[in-house]
Amino acid sequence: MTTPPITELTDRARDIFRVVVESYLDAGQPVGSRTISRVAGLNLSPASIRNVMQDLEEFGLLAAPHTSAGRMPTELGLRLFVDGMMRASEPSAEERAAIEGRAGGGGPVEEALANTTAALSGLSACAGLVLVPKAERVLRQFGFVPLGQDRALAVLVGEDGSVENRVVELPAGMPAGALEQAANYLTATLGGLTLSEARAKIERELRAERAALDDAARALVERGLAVWSQDGDDRPVLIVRGQARLLDAAAADDLDRVSQLLDELEGKEEIARLLDSAREGEATRIFIGSENKLFALSGSSVIAKPVRSLDGRVVGVVGVIGPTRLNYARVVPMVDFTAATLARLLT
Repeated sequence: MTTPPITELTDRARDIFRVVVESYLDAGQPVGSRTISRVAGLNLSPASIRNVMQDLEEFGLLAAPHTSAGRMPTELGLRLFVDGMMRASEPSAEERAAIEGRAGGGGPVEEALANTTAALSGLSACAGLVLVPKAERVLRQFGFVPLGQDRALAVLVGEDGSVENRVVELPAGMPAGALEQAANYLTATLGGLTLSEARAKIERELRAERAALDDAARALVERGLAVWSQDGDDRPVLIVRGQARLLDAAAADDLDRVSQLLDELEGKEEIARLLDSAREGEATRIFIGSENKLFALSGSSVIAKPVRSLDGRVVGVVGVIGPTRLNYARVVPMVDFTAATLARLLT
């Protein structure tokens, strides 16, 4: 079934539909005709309201979860509301300050991204998501720490203060001095370069026999390069924060759905693909329930916004995931503001 255009609804039907959706998104409960009749300005009897709600149900915009219950919007109804009727409210000064403060906290970029995503999660009462390309880290220092006769820990330090470790298998009979010689050579060669730049330079020097290394140190340098190359420089980084916020009071009556959603959040590769699909276009993308197969079972919504650099390049995607009853009018502008904040951080 396709969503009917707003023009097919009478003014009365639009007013009642808006009240039902806004009341449902606010309280998370089906809305009855008596609740609607008390809204100022409608001046309609409960019987008239029930008739209109029945029409909206036949349009596929509302549904009654139980025979005697009120109505709640369907996914089609939420789509109509979000696309044509929602009145967005901009983030408050306090909310903007909270997001900017976490983004500007200093430290490695991934830490700032995680902090900003956590802030967005807290303010939106959803799980926060951010997807960025794996950064081409500028390197400062390389070292090897022996872990025994046949293994060493390769330690890479970036200019931003970040530290990453990898375990390297050592060639048989490698002397202890080879670790220091290889580390000194790598640090002198890679300082100020990205990993891909340093790798290309070292490979050229090794092929041209210009590296002043003995056989043991040369073998260790080659193994160090190999283990650092396994990560894949272009693999995107997905950060998820605030899953616990999905377990709110309203979730107590819907634990199966929340459990399903938490399971889906474990499949980060699928979520990364979903966020990546939001890279095209300027507008914020909103995926409601079964519109996306990944969250069809949990009945969840995703709001995602591309993060663009000053020259217009997409440098990431930020968003939130929560129940379909989330407050779209408040959360969508919050995601937009977070995207603008991260754009300054990433460019």
